[in-house]
Amino acid sequence: MKILVGMSGGVDSSVTAMLLKEQGHEVIGATMAIWGKGGIYKEIQDKINSLPQKPQGTHGACFGPDEKEDIDAARKICEDIGIEFHVFDCAKQYEEIVLNNFKAEYISGRTPNPCIWCNSLIKFDVLPHLAKLNGINFDKFATGHYARIELDENGRYQLKRGANPKKDQSYFLYRLSQEQLSNIMLPLGGYTKEQIREKAKSYGLTVADKPDSQDFYEGDYNELLGVKSKKGNIVDKDGNVLGSHDGIWNYTIGQRKGLGISASEPLYVLELRKDTNEVVVGFRDKTLNNKLIAVKTNWVAFEKLEKEMKCQAKIRSTQQPQDAIIRPVSDSEVEIEFIEMQKSIAPGQSAVVYDGETLLGGGIIDRIL
Repeated sequence: MKILVGMSGGVDSSVTAMLLKEQGHEVIGATMAIWGKGGIYKEIQDKINSLPQKPQGTHGACFGPDEKEDIDAARKICEDIGIEFHVFDCAKQYEEIVLNNFKAEYISGRTPNPCIWCNSLIKFDVLPHLAKLNGINFDKFATGHYARIELDENGRYQLKRGANPKKDQSYFLYRLSQEQLSNIMLPLGGYTKEQIREKAKSYGLTVADKPDSQDFYEGDYNELLGVKSKKGNIVDKDGNVLGSHDGIWNYTIGQRKGLGISASEPLYVLELRKDTNEVVVGFRDKTLNNKLIAVKTNWVAFEKLEKEMKCQAKIRSTQQPQDAIIRPVSDSEVEIEFIEMQKSIAPGQSAVVYDGETLLGGGIIDRIL
């Protein structure tokens, strides 16, 4: 087949391209440029330039002003492998879809996951679409994600967890549609990260030991938000004022350090109240909850959730799935009740549900019950 591979300049996408070429496919490399030149990108760049000490590259992130380094790395890898390489400008769509959502959510006191939206709406949508618009014909689009896609007996594409639980990335792909899944290949789903690094070394790839990206942006999130300080109170659950803050967007649910408040035991951020501009804090026992409502649901394993069912769920990408019960609330909302208490459930993050190895679907955490 003719396969377009999303190249990031890292080890996973590089080995993906090599594996597919080794299997006899015609492989084409494509990278999305997501750092623009004007508008919000110039504003962020100006803020970075004004810092006393500028960040040294974006080696720990996938989004930043030095993305040219990763694009050049991807180009060099494609040259070494002997495949075509193309760069597509996705900055406008990235700003409209990912950055605007990120900004709106943080200012509202929520904690978004930009990678969720980037994958479903940019990487697996805009990028291959732009490639076809530019005359590149291909049969499948492949990436280096650690997850698996299988076609079941009913002709429905199922998304499975990666074979290595520690590296499973299915959480980030739960918003993919059936049409997208039908056109995707994930060659690394059955491998461990260590195996992929060994393969990279055997192929002689220069990125074999390149560190993974740890976050979507390496700098201070305030550089992306473009908002002025807004003083407010840090309070406990009873409304007692314990301190002050410069903006609720500087805090995340579950945060313990940097509160500037002394107490008999560590305090954690429990809630961010946009309406009253308050940061609510409390002791560890107050961070525990076991029920939530998730909205904007997307189901992969079936068309929609018809009835209550037992499952496993996770409320953050690094968490192992926990036993839970899901109940439909409406066509786009679901209630998730965990069997055991969960620490620091954060509105804005994604709750993703599984049945063993199979990803059922998920949604955006809206509120805690």
